[in-house]
Amino acid sequence: METSVASQIIGLKDSLTIELNGFLEQGHINGFGVAIVNRDTTLYRKGFGYTRSQEKVPYTENTLQNIASVSKTLIGVALLKAQEMGKLDMNDPINQYLPFKVVNPFNLEVVITIKHLATHTSSIQDGDLYGSKSYIMANAGDEELAKSLPSSKEFNLPHNDMEMGAFLKNFLSEQGDWYDKSNYLKNKPGERYEYTNVGATLAAYIIELATGQTYATFTTQHILNPLKMSGSGWTFDTVDTSKLTKLYTVDGKEIPRYRLITYPDGGLITSVADKAKYLSELIRGYSGNGRLLSKSSYEQLFSELLTKDNFEEERDTKRPFDDEYNSGLFIGHTPIGYIGHMGGDPGVSTFMFFNPKNKIGKLLFVNTDLDQKGAEQFYAIWDTLGEYEIALNNSLSQRINSE
Repeated sequence: METSVASQIIGLKDSLTIELNGFLEQGHINGFGVAIVNRDTTLYRKGFGYTRSQEKVPYTENTLQNIASVSKTLIGVALLKAQEMGKLDMNDPINQYLPFKVVNPFNLEVVITIKHLATHTSSIQDGDLYGSKSYIMANAGDEELAKSLPSSKEFNLPHNDMEMGAFLKNFLSEQGDWYDKSNYLKNKPGERYEYTNVGATLAAYIIELATGQTYATFTTQHILNPLKMSGSGWTFDTVDTSKLTKLYTVDGKEIPRYRLITYPDGGLITSVADKAKYLSELIRGYSGNGRLLSKSSYEQLFSELLTKDNFEEERDTKRPFDDEYNSGLFIGHTPIGYIGHMGGDPGVSTFMFFNPKNKIGKLLFVNTDLDQKGAEQFYAIWDTLGEYEIALNNSLSQRINSE
C-alpha cells in the first residue's frame, strides 16, 4: 500500500514537471520557480528554464530573486508581532511615532492610523514620483545598460540612495524636497482604498521606530529565522549572490541588478523553496495553529476589513486573482476567496495565494517582464499547478495515514 502511494506521488510530480517544462518551448519566460504547499509541508517545488539564459544556468527551487509586492505580506505579520510585544497598536495615529509630521493636507483634522496604512486607506498615493525615485542600481557601471532599456527611467545611480526615513520625509512631509499635495488623495483617511507602496514603507518605518530595530533585522529575527528561511534576506550582502537570477526584459535583454530604497514594499530576496515555508505558515495561521503569531493576531491579519464603499469603482469579479478586491492587513482577498498577494517589478512577476477552503497554496516566481503572451503563459503555468494540487495533497495524506 505504502509503495503504491509513493509511486503515485512520484508519478504525479513527474507528470507535472513534464507539463511545466513544456511551457518553456513558448519562449516568453527565461526562468521560473513554483511550489505547492499545504499547512504541514511542501508538496512540490521546482525551478524551470534559466537564471542566466546565455550561459544556460538552470533556474532551481533554490534560485534567489526579489519578489516584488509579495514582500508586503511580511509587513502585516511584523506589525502584529510588534503589537503582541506591546510596541505599537494598529489603531495608533502614525504621528505618535514619526520624527516628522504626516497629515493629509485636504483633511488636516483627520489622523492617519497604522491600520489605515495596512489596509491601503491612508489617503497616501504614489503617483509617478515613487517609480522615479525608489529604484537604485546596485552598480554604477550598469548605467549604459539601464539607458538601453525601455524602463531606464526607473533606475537611479547608487549615489541617489538614501535612508528609508529620508525618502519618506521627502515624499510626505511639508519640509520634504519632493512634497506636493498631490501625494495625497482628497478623500479622508480611512475612506478610500488606494494601493500605495509609500504607505506600506511608512508602516515598516514605524516598526523600526517602535521597536528600535531596523525592519530587516526585526523581520529576520521574528519571521525568516523562526521559519528557517536561511537563504532569504533583504540586501545583497545577506544572501548568496551566486544563487541570484538575472532579470530580463520582454525581448530578452538583461536588466541591471537593483535594489529599492523602499525595500519593505517589494525587496525581499528569496526562493520558492524558502517562500514555501512562509506560505505554509500563513495557512497554519489561518487554520488557528500558526507559529509566528497568536491565533487572535492571525484572525486580525486575515480579516476582510473593507467594504464596497471603500472602492471608487465596482470591484472586478472577472479577475479571479485580483488581490485588491478586499484587504486584510497587507494581504489581499480575491473575488473567488483566495488569500495572498501578487507582485510586479522590472523583470519580476510573482503570485502567492492559498485557498482557505482546502488549505492548499501555490507560488509562482518569474524572472522576465511579461507582455500579453507572457502573461498568458504565466496564468497557464498557474492553472496547471492548480490541476495537480488536490491530487498531490490527497496522495500525501493517504501516505501519512498508511504509515
